[in-house]
Amino acid sequence: MFDFFTNPHNVLQLSNRVLGAGLALLLAGIYGAYLYDGHLPIVALVSLHAMTIIGPTLLKIGYVMRLLSQHRLGQCPVGAGV
Repeated sequence: MFDFFTNPHNVLQLSNRVLGAGLALLLAGIYGAYLYDGHLPIVALVSLHAMTIIGPTLLKIGYVMRLLSQHRLGQCPVGAGV
């Protein structure tokens, strides 16, 4: 398990997946919780509102993973200190 995280290429691929999942959760949560006009059960509404919190959390985690893996690969983006 720890061997997976020692390879920066694996972490970069995982971060891309986490970023995609976070964006999908955020957009689905916003659409379902705020833009959809149909009637939904309370469990679905609570889940959709939770997705608007979980989505940005995954975006932040994925972005930090991406920055760390790029740093370890020597591909620091322009403007990033260190």
